Amino acid sequence: MRAAARALVALAAIVAGCHRSHGPRVFVTNEDDGTVVVIDARSFDVIDKVNVGQRPRGVRVSGDGKWLYVALSGSPRGGPGIDESRLPPPNRSADGIGVVDLGDLTLVRTIPSGPDPESFDLVDDHTLVVSNEETAEASIVDLDKRKLRGRVDTGREPEGVATAPDHTVWVTSETDNLISVVDPGEPRVVTTIPTGARPRGVAFTPDGTRALVTGENDASITLIDVRTRRQTGRIELPRDASAPSPPRPMGIAMTPNGKALVTTGRAGAVAVIDVAAGTLTTVIPNVGKRPWGIAVAPSGLVFTANGPSGDVSVIDPATSQIVQHIHTGGSPWGIAIAP
Repeated sequence: MRAAARALVALAAIVAGCHRSHGPRVFVTNEDDGTVVVIDARSFDVIDKVNVGQRPRGVRVSGDGKWLYVALSGSPRGGPGIDESRLPPPNRSADGIGVVDLGDLTLVRTIPSGPDPESFDLVDDHTLVVSNEETAEASIVDLDKRKLRGRVDTGREPEGVATAPDHTVWVTSETDNLISVVDPGEPRVVTTIPTGARPRGVAFTPDGTRALVTGENDASITLIDVRTRRQTGRIELPRDASAPSPPRPMGIAMTPNGKALVTTGRAGAVAVIDVAAGTLTTVIPNVGKRPWGIAVAPSGLVFTANGPSGDVSVIDPATSQIVQHIHTGGSPWGIAIAP
């Protein structure tokens, strides 16, 4: 009996270990090697890598914290300095939204997404909307049925995707310099909103009243009233003489106290915006090479994905200090954090 009791205790310990709770984790898509890098948000250690598929970029954590969704693309990687006429043809069978179980960190399925998914956002636990850059569309994905529910024509080269408080989805158009406001239920484009040049990212203030849109080509942040869907202001990011290039606003994240944090691409910095005042308050320099993806942890620390340098920066926005660089290798692109 004692042996049986000891066996039951041992089995209980194993089961408890399999279902142990996790601390906050940072998930970073690595566009080059087809993985998601997992970082402990407190120790800054790389604790795992998950193989997900070709060219992972956009990434989101489900509302219940059980799933990680990852945009996967079969289109060959282009970009500055690359002759795209020499690239191989796309592999459309590699396109999709990868679904990772955050309990055991395994890819459990890939859901159709439309061609070349890059960015996306969750509307709720059942639906997400994806930008399809090559076809100038936004695809509506039914997560329960694991299939496409509809497609909507957007501006050309759709990029950033963010869900508004009213559950419309705002999609940036790099070529047409506008936001397409998509009703995913219909689906249809409700209206369009002009922005700065080559809009990339969209974020909403914590109170849901304003949206901020990054403009890569004119170093702008467009401020928009969410209710009226009209521009209310514009912030221009000045060039720092010591920076390697002019600021090229890319990713954007909001802090709980209403500050906007903007990665500046080749300028290698993070700009801090006081949204209430509509002003630039500070620029944190030397963050990394071409920081793009950005996210705020529950601790208040900020993480950026720096593609060319193959690392993630940890920033304390209260002191504007770089706390640490975390080597990931490859080309880190997007960041999501699970509490």
